[in-house]
Amino acid sequence: MMRTMSENEVRALYDMLIGGWNGHDGEAMAGPFAEDGVVIGFDGSVSAGRETIGTGMASIFADHETGRYAVKVQSVRTLGPQATMLRAIAGLVPPGQTAINPETNAHQTVVAEAQQGQWKIVLFQNTPAQFHGRPGLVEDMTRELQAVADS
Repeated sequence: MMRTMSENEVRALYDMLIGGWNGHDGEAMAGPFAEDGVVIGFDGSVSAGRETIGTGMASIFADHETGRYAVKVQSVRTLGPQATMLRAIAGLVPPGQTAINPETNAHQTVVAEAQQGQWKIVLFQNTPAQFHGRPGLVEDMTRELQAVADS
C-alpha cells in the first residue's frame, strides 16, 4: 500500500502548476497532472487529459499576455491513503502592474491521487470569488492576496 501524500508533496504539485502559469509555460503547467487529469477553468471551460491541458495552456499563453498569480494555501486535507485535496485563494496581478485585480480573485482546488506509485493532480478547479453583494469579502481577499504578491 502506498504511503499517504504529505502536505509538502501536494503543495509542491500546486507550486509546479502555478509556476507553469506564472512562467507562461503550458507544458510545465500540465506536468504535475495525471494522464487523465482535468482542469475546470475560471470561465467554466473544461480541459481533460494532460496533453490537452498542456496544448490548451500553451495556446492561451501564445495569444494572451496573462497576469501573475499570487496564491495562498488555505487547507490541505487527506481524503484517504491515495487522495489529497488542497484549497487555495488566488489573485492575478495584471501584466506590467503590481496590484491584484479583485475581479479575477478565485478559489482554487487541487485533488491529487496516487497513480502507478506517483502523486498526480487529477482535478484543478479555478472558481471566481465574486462574493455578489458582499464587497467587504472581495476587499478582504484582495488585501490578503496583495500581501502575498508584495512579499
